[in-house]
Amino acid sequence: MKRILAGLGLAAFCFVILTSPLAAQKKSDTPQKVQSTDPQLRIQGFEKQTAMAAASPFKDLKWQFLGPKNVSGRSIGVTAVRPRGKSYTIYVATASSGLWKTDNEGTTWTPIFDKAASTTIGSVAVAPSDPNIVWIGTGEANIFRSSQAGIGVYKSVDAGKTWTHMGLAGTYTLPRIVIHPSNPDVLYVAASGHEWTDNPERGVFKTTDGGQTWLKVLYLNNQAGAIDLVMDPKNPDTLYAATWQRMRKKWNDPRNDASTTGSGIFKTTDGGRNWKPMNDGLPAPRYRGRIGIDLCLAQPNVLYAFVDNYEPAAEIPPQAATDSYGRPSSGRIKGATVYRSANGGESWTLTCPTTPEMKRMMEFHSGTYGWVFGQVKADPVDPNIVYTMGLGLNVSTDGGKTFKEIGDMHGDHHGLWIDPDNTNYLINGNDGGFNISYDKGLTWKDFQHNMPFIQFFNLNYDMATPFRVYGSVQDWGSFRGVVDLSRGRDKIPTQDFEEAPGGEGSSHAIDPTNPNLVYSAGFYGHIMRTDVSRPGSWYLTSKSLYPSTYENEPALRGQWLAPFILSPHNPSVLYLGLQYVFRSRDKGDTWERISPDLTYNTASEMGDIPYHTMFALSESPLMFGLVYAGTDDGRAWVTKDGGKAWQEIVAGLPYQKWVSRIQASAFKMSRVYMTQNGKRDDDFTPYVWKSEDYGKTWTSIAAGIPFGPVNVIREDPANADILYVGTDGGVYVTKDAGKTWNVLGGNLPMAYVHDLVVHPRDNIIAVATHGRGIWVLDAEPVNEKSKRRRFYFED
Repeated sequence: MKRILAGLGLAAFCFVILTSPLAAQKKSDTPQKVQSTDPQLRIQGFEKQTAMAAASPFKDLKWQFLGPKNVSGRSIGVTAVRPRGKSYTIYVATASSGLWKTDNEGTTWTPIFDKAASTTIGSVAVAPSDPNIVWIGTGEANIFRSSQAGIGVYKSVDAGKTWTHMGLAGTYTLPRIVIHPSNPDVLYVAASGHEWTDNPERGVFKTTDGGQTWLKVLYLNNQAGAIDLVMDPKNPDTLYAATWQRMRKKWNDPRNDASTTGSGIFKTTDGGRNWKPMNDGLPAPRYRGRIGIDLCLAQPNVLYAFVDNYEPAAEIPPQAATDSYGRPSSGRIKGATVYRSANGGESWTLTCPTTPEMKRMMEFHSGTYGWVFGQVKADPVDPNIVYTMGLGLNVSTDGGKTFKEIGDMHGDHHGLWIDPDNTNYLINGNDGGFNISYDKGLTWKDFQHNMPFIQFFNLNYDMATPFRVYGSVQDWGSFRGVVDLSRGRDKIPTQDFEEAPGGEGSSHAIDPTNPNLVYSAGFYGHIMRTDVSRPGSWYLTSKSLYPSTYENEPALRGQWLAPFILSPHNPSVLYLGLQYVFRSRDKGDTWERISPDLTYNTASEMGDIPYHTMFALSESPLMFGLVYAGTDDGRAWVTKDGGKAWQEIVAGLPYQKWVSRIQASAFKMSRVYMTQNGKRDDDFTPYVWKSEDYGKTWTSIAAGIPFGPVNVIREDPANADILYVGTDGGVYVTKDAGKTWNVLGGNLPMAYVHDLVVHPRDNIIAVATHGRGIWVLDAEPVNEKSKRRRFYFED
């Protein structure tokens, strides 16, 4: 029988000898798992970072925005005002790029929330009685895998020129702000709470003094927060709140079970003092997922509820169900359903889907991740017109009975604003940016080309002249751009990027001897090789390289960004990290498995999302076969003989903390660096480690980095003492091997730096931000490579 591992015969399979057991790490050997970080510590850390930036010896160095100019990112909310006789002033809230504003209806845009402890936005609102008063709630409530935690609410009294933090720092996600129509000091905030952990700072909060003090007026439990909120314009003491009990796990998207009791609709008629459940006609509590709610301004007794319905879809066999990424699913649910009330929420009637045609349409409305969407908007004038947002933007003109998709726009819709004085005027926010319609959705104007809030996951470079950088972008795919130094190292032009091989969840590796040979992935480690010099579509000319298994073997597990690297000793040697480490000696055509399962492989933590997988790989530039591997469940390993024996290297490290990067030193064979990221525990501590003995012992070198978490560490290619780290707050550099750190550069916006590279030939630093695109910086003032090269090697 022939064992097929992308063409590899059974005889080539390597058996692995372990020198330490794979049993679960003893808690007595390591500290306990760190709990949620005090939000005040995050604010203090940001204040320290701001002071460090002002005093940094590198404060005069300027990051240059490389691009792309032709791609935008996820906007989650929009609102607008139109001063008499002037163009619309529009505010666009983004998932991880702050707040953007235009005073000329999109001709030009300005980012107006660049410097804060969190620039992920969940909501934006303008006071109806004073357009200079603008509120934003930080923390995207859609809780994607890459969503970031907010830090409360901010207020501006000068239309966004300046901002003041107004509390609620522990809420982390704030999906809606509602302001009293005549008294701007009275407002309500819906807080959906922490993404990953339980917390009591969720529900509905109210202030009557412009945010000086807050009262929690609606609270159910530590997992049920308020996900939507709407006010009766004719009686501002009447409000409706939609609550959602949810928690994201490292191995599961938000989901319901028999214990789910906190999702529903509540109504107050006395300004929040008392609330009454209004769920008559809705699914039973355990089946209520995320709920969006809205009312018709002209007839506020008419309400719509858009429910992610967890009732089983019996007509689809559970064993045949897969999710939107082709992964096995536990069975299909009804998903997107629309309910209508004509009596102020006293009772609800299912309006869609009630016909086979609408069932088919609504099945694809939100894919298999309705928890991402949940937005519904009623026409301000006509109570029979209602819009729902999912993969597409949909409209009903018959009171919610039938829907049709409108608009040729980017997919995944999260925000809609309808001008109450001209309901033909629509503003839509989606994963590709922002669109305007002047004719009620018949046609749309696209603004993605001048709103550069792009969410990159990763970054790598080639050795072409000029060199190019590659990266994958949330909900777009992969792109590459040229770093053109011909005009000077301080005049690198911003540019459009072109599409590149790979999906939205792809790492990249480019053959250093042939820049046309690109390795990329779709997602979850499904690696492929592409010769980009060949004519035709890259997707058609790419070769799949994913290893195969026997039928009776466990399925391979790969992270969303599964790591794969080329050996620095031979570009034909490729390493791929799933739950095992694979190695290919022929550019991925055949594979050998060179490790056992290096994860905890906990059965109870195997869900709809691959977990217990590899997330970091590094091979020593000084010795072939000296390989390090780190996992998403907090394990780290080293092999010194190409995989024949592996040693676990976690002594003294935080227990089960996600390994975000491992970097084997190019200067000393026994030296290695590692970073860990606690985001998925709502832990924002900076974790940066250094070992001089192949990971047997670790020393923290994070002192002096006040703001985390940390996503990446890189060693400078010209100076062993220079290290760079990318954090959720920007870039830090040390010139003394981690003893002291400084903020690098003086103009980088508050950005989530997901990846960082230093081009070894051209001495350019590039960072991939998850929200503000790719930026580059001349490394010469940092490492003085042209003056001296501190290449030295130690045993």
